Amino acid sequence: MKRIEGTGPGEPGTGTGTAEDAGGAGRGRAPGARAPASLASFAYTAADEEKRRGVRRMKTTATGLLLLVALVYVLATWAKNEGVGGWPGYVAAAAEAGMVGALADWFAVTALFKRPLGLPIPHTAIIPTKKDQLGASLGSFVGENFLSGGVVRDRIRSLGIGGRLGAWLAEPEHADRVTAELSTALRGALTVLRDSDVQAVVGEAITRRANAAEIGPGLGKMLEKVVADGGHRKVVDLICVRAHDWLVLHNDSVMDAVQGGAPGWTPRFVDKRVGERVYKELLRFVTEMRDMPGHPARGSIDTFLTDFAADLQTDSETRDRVERLKSEVLGRGEVQDVIASAWSSVRTMVIAAAEDEQSELRLRARASLMSLGARLATDGRLQQKLEGWLEDAAVYVVTTYRAEITSLISDTVAGWDAEQTSKKIEAHIGRDLQFIRINGTVVGALAGLVIYSVSRALGG
Repeated sequence: MKRIEGTGPGEPGTGTGTAEDAGGAGRGRAPGARAPASLASFAYTAADEEKRRGVRRMKTTATGLLLLVALVYVLATWAKNEGVGGWPGYVAAAAEAGMVGALADWFAVTALFKRPLGLPIPHTAIIPTKKDQLGASLGSFVGENFLSGGVVRDRIRSLGIGGRLGAWLAEPEHADRVTAELSTALRGALTVLRDSDVQAVVGEAITRRANAAEIGPGLGKMLEKVVADGGHRKVVDLICVRAHDWLVLHNDSVMDAVQGGAPGWTPRFVDKRVGERVYKELLRFVTEMRDMPGHPARGSIDTFLTDFAADLQTDSETRDRVERLKSEVLGRGEVQDVIASAWSSVRTMVIAAAEDEQSELRLRARASLMSLGARLATDGRLQQKLEGWLEDAAVYVVTTYRAEITSLISDTVAGWDAEQTSKKIEAHIGRDLQFIRINGTVVGALAGLVIYSVSRALGG
């Protein structure tokens, strides 16, 4: 074997061992091959040692809990043997099951990083012995050494996708093709969606959004602006005209209503005269309101609406009443049915438009695509924006799925030291794993208590 040349042992960069033995690395590599660059970044650091101290503290806590339930088990068993009835049996059963759960989870957690008690039990020390197979799970960590977002960006930028895509879309036949494909995809998506599911989602979203937003202040501002602009006056005019016409056509109804409310002891002619007088005064009042823009009643309406708009914005009681009314309206079955049925109408309309080549939807989509293509072909700023989006998307995909490049990852992981890998992983996730031991103790104790209680209840 070729030896590394040097002046003597112990000096940096020198030694008398073989190339395969140098630094403990090089196992499985050809002579002269360089160690993977990722080994340096995977070295065990001071930050990792600090995390390991936290792991050791959690180990102490979990072990202490195991010893505690063991002590409880001993004391409960002693009390039971001394003739104490009732509770010692339950406590002993819970403590015993807690010890079993704690020991089982201790074995499971320990088996990830080493052989429990040093025994050669199969399927233990999983990380040190199977690190190569576990390399895929470390892909997000090592992939950064092989993939570069800058390279991807430069490549996409050199293709000039924006200008090419714009010139392609500007052709009518290409725009027709894209429109047809989009219509097919839209029809397919709407066909596979279940109406009941979409209706439930739409109804819940609309109701939740409506309940979450307070409408009082908004209504108040809108009403305040309407009154300030005089927009309500046309509504008042319409009401006055309709009220006058109704009174003219239904004078008998008004007379009957007034006479029907009169006391039974009054003469009929008096009731009739009173009814006629009430009808004439009511008709005169409505006629004056209709014909006189400056009528005092109109001013009272303006004042009322102005005050109401202010109350909607500032008065908590008024706002609460509006919110309660809103909730009552939204909670009615008829309103929920209208909200749910909206999806069916929209779905039918969109599918019909997507199937019709001359529909407004497809014609507008085609025109928009051609317009976009023409702009892309000539507008440099728009091209840069589109290419920037594409670059971001490509970098995202590459960096997110770099773990799929298994060959690079497997070679890198194969060069890692098994013990260092195990220590580093344990330092990062060991604290959470110790919580598994604690949870196992607690859950085991509860399960044991339940089982013992059920057994006693069934006469066991």
